[in-house]
Amino acid sequence: MINKKNRILLVDDDTRILQMIQRILEVEDYEVSTAESGEAALSIFNEVDPSLVLLELLLPDMEGIEVCRYIRQFSKIPILIVTAKGTIDEKVKGLNLGADDYITKPFSAQELVARIAAAIRRSNFQKNPIPDMLIKCRGGLKIDLTKKLVTLRKEIVDLSSTEYRILAFLAMNRNRVVSTEQILAAIWGDMPQNNAHILQVNISRLRDKLKDDLKGNRYIETKTGIGYYMTCKEVKR
Repeated sequence: MINKKNRILLVDDDTRILQMIQRILEVEDYEVSTAESGEAALSIFNEVDPSLVLLELLLPDMEGIEVCRYIRQFSKIPILIVTAKGTIDEKVKGLNLGADDYITKPFSAQELVARIAAAIRRSNFQKNPIPDMLIKCRGGLKIDLTKKLVTLRKEIVDLSSTEYRILAFLAMNRNRVVSTEQILAAIWGDMPQNNAHILQVNISRLRDKLKDDLKGNRYIETKTGIGYYMTCKEVKR
């Protein structure tokens, strides 16, 4: 059963959908707060400090994308977009603004619960300390796996939680190829099969933020048909 401390903020202007999802989550022992507009969602978010936000994109007063953008200004809480707008452009837009996952209506209760549980597990994992480990690569890239801090030429690289997890996984397996399936399983756990496109988007964003191809440095390479690998010529500590 789920720890009662895990509160979900559910945002949807369809009362029927809102009640249905609320019942599903309460059966799983989540505490659920609901909002039917973007303004209400932001107000409730500040009051209840949820563990995860389930966010519909189509809201009566503002785009759900704007709610996502606002939350990301000060919080790395998992955001799962739940919407009937299932085009690739909409998915990429939501992910680029910091959403962690995307599920398209209609969906099964089983899939929804699994994705929520996986997102919260990943979030909780990031809060737990791991053995002291500092990876330094030529070109000025440093990945501190203890502090969960990435710097490039002494400047902090602002990564989403998903981007950081992918980079950390590649760094811990640096200089060897890891398959797409291995990355998906490590990052998305129980529901890897629907996240291949999300992985591609996050890899692209990581390359931009690490300034790959500039000054002769390239950290993330693609092995066509297999997966990815991180090239890291380590420097002395």
